[in-house]
Amino acid sequence: MRRVVEVLFRAACPDCRAGFELRPGALRLAIGASSRTTFYSFTCPECGSAVRKPAGERIVELLTGGGVRTLRLHSTL
Repeated sequence: MRRVVEVLFRAACPDCRAGFELRPGALRLAIGASSRTTFYSFTCPECGSAVRKPAGERIVELLTGGGVRTLRLHSTL
């Protein structure tokens, strides 16, 4: 029998400074054309603030591997 382990991500709110764990469904990852347009976001469960943080290669790898829903941003020329 296979054991299913739920993935939790540690995060912190820059507004209220609370630390907490989030399930993959509570996070969103946006991958843009550059590091400036690649970020993850979530709503702080403590204060309700919308939080947006930059996501480097390692963060992108961890979030996508953990099942976080990903949005690919396309530039329009």
